[in-house]
Amino acid sequence: MARVLIVGAGLTGSLCAALLRREAARPVHLAVWDKAGDSGGRMATTSSPYDPQSTVDLGAQYITRTPQYAQKHQSFYDELLAHGILKPLTYPIEGSVMKAGDSNFVAPQGVSSIIKHYLKESGANIRFRQCVTQINLKNNKWEVSKETGSPEQFDIVVLTMPVPQILLLKGDIVNLISEHQRQELESVSYSSRYALGLFYEAGTKIDVPWAGQYITSNPCIRFISIDNKKRNIVSSEIGPSLVIHTTVSFGVTHLERDVEEVEELIFQQLENILPGLPQPVATKCQKWRHSQVTNPAANTLGQMTLHLKPLLVCGGDGFTHSNFDGCVASALFVLEALKKHI
Repeated sequence: MARVLIVGAGLTGSLCAALLRREAARPVHLAVWDKAGDSGGRMATTSSPYDPQSTVDLGAQYITRTPQYAQKHQSFYDELLAHGILKPLTYPIEGSVMKAGDSNFVAPQGVSSIIKHYLKESGANIRFRQCVTQINLKNNKWEVSKETGSPEQFDIVVLTMPVPQILLLKGDIVNLISEHQRQELESVSYSSRYALGLFYEAGTKIDVPWAGQYITSNPCIRFISIDNKKRNIVSSEIGPSLVIHTTVSFGVTHLERDVEEVEELIFQQLENILPGLPQPVATKCQKWRHSQVTNPAANTLGQMTLHLKPLLVCGGDGFTHSNFDGCVASALFVLEALKKHI
C-alpha cells in the first residue's frame, strides 16, 4: 500500500486527500500533517474561549462563485450545499463589488468546516503541530523530518503550504529543485495582513444594518464582519462576534511588531469607524504573513512536480489564485499528477 503524505491541512491539502481517497485505483495510506494546532490553513475559524459556539473566520470570509467556475466546479458546490456546509449569503456586505452572475456563500459553522468535511471524507491520519524541516531521498522513498519526533518514510509527498515555506525546507529537496523551478518558486509573492477577532457576551447588541463592510477611507482597517450575522445566526444565547481585517499596507508596515501592539492599533482605528463598541470578553489577533497570492508561479498549471520517482509535487494557491476555486483547481491538477503513480 502506497504511503502518501500531504503537508498542509488547508483547502488544497484537505481536498487533495479527499479526492485521492475517492479516485485512487488501489488502497493508499494517507497522512496529512500541519504545523498549526488545527486544520483550516487560511480558512481558519476560531472560537471564543468562553463559548465554543461563538466563532470568527479569521481568514476567508465568504466564497464568491463566478459563472466560469459555477459550471467547472459545480460538483464541489453541489456537495457542500447538499451537506449544509455552504449556504447562500443573505445579509448585505457593503462595498463588495459583485459582477453579473456572481453568487456569494457563507459557511454557517465557519469556513474551516469545509476543510473538516474534506478531511473526514479522506479518512486520512491527520496530525497537527508537525512542522516539516527536511525532505531526503532514502531507498527510493522520501524520508520526511520534522521539528519533533523521528523521521518517517513515504512513497509520495505533496506539499501544499505557502511557497516561501517550501523554499525553506532542507535536505535533498534543495538540490532536486531545478534552477528554472527555483526561479518560478522565488517569483511567487503574497500580501500580508492581520485579522482581529472580537468575542462578546451573550445579549450584547451591535447595531449596524450590515453583516460585513469594506472600508476604503482608513489606513488600517479594510474589512469588518459581524460574523454571526454574516452566517445568519442570531441567538440571545450566543454572544456576537466581530472580525476586522487590516489593509495590506498596514500588514506589511507592522509585520514584525508584537501582536499585542498591533491589536491596540487596530482597536484605536476601530473606535473611529464604530464608536462606542462594547468591550469584548475575548480577542484573537492573527498575523497572516502569507495572506493572498499577488504573483502566482507562472506556467505551472496548478501544480509543480519536483521529482517523478518517487513523486514529489507542490500545489496550492501559489500555483493558481487565492480563493476557493483556485485551491480546487490546484487540487484537481495535483490529483492528475498523483493518479499516474497510484
